[in-house]
Amino acid sequence: MENLKHISKFLSLVLRHKPETIGIQLDSNGWVDVTELLTKMNQHRHTLDVKTLWQVVETNDKRRFAFSEDGSKIRASQGHSVEVDLALEAKEPPAILYHGTVPAVLQQITSEGLKKMSRQHVHLSKDVETALKVGGRRGKPVILKVRAQEMVKDGHLFYLSANGVWLCDAVPPNYIEMEL
Repeated sequence: MENLKHISKFLSLVLRHKPETIGIQLDSNGWVDVTELLTKMNQHRHTLDVKTLWQVVETNDKRRFAFSEDGSKIRASQGHSVEVDLALEAKEPPAILYHGTVPAVLQQITSEGLKKMSRQHVHLSKDVETALKVGGRRGKPVILKVRAQEMVKDGHLFYLSANGVWLCDAVPPNYIEMEL
């Protein structure tokens, strides 16, 4: 049996970016049948059973995956680079949200703002600690404060993913401050 971290990383690849890797197709909302996922994973030399899949979902510290209410389907909670509609409703964000990044991209962010790049949304955190972890994955982190309430007043929409990540289409530079 593969270790849970390895399975989680591979599930992220399959459920967020490249479902074709194992020959599955996500539905329009990003869901795939659990039985089909397990069958295809095992056919592609990734040993996985339903008990282990539940364990991966339940123990993932970032809650990257979610089961449907009846447990028959699974999807990534956010972070897709493939087109899916997570069917999220706009929500009122906290006054300030945070984004972790690295110094190498600060000049671009300062002039262009935060863009979704290859993802479907810009990802924001409700707390500095989470933003530090996110930014720290690629080097020394820099924390940006996003004035989310101001954005809402100006007509921007925010969504809250199943795992607590705040999502929006873009953050123009005039709503961003450096966290010191």
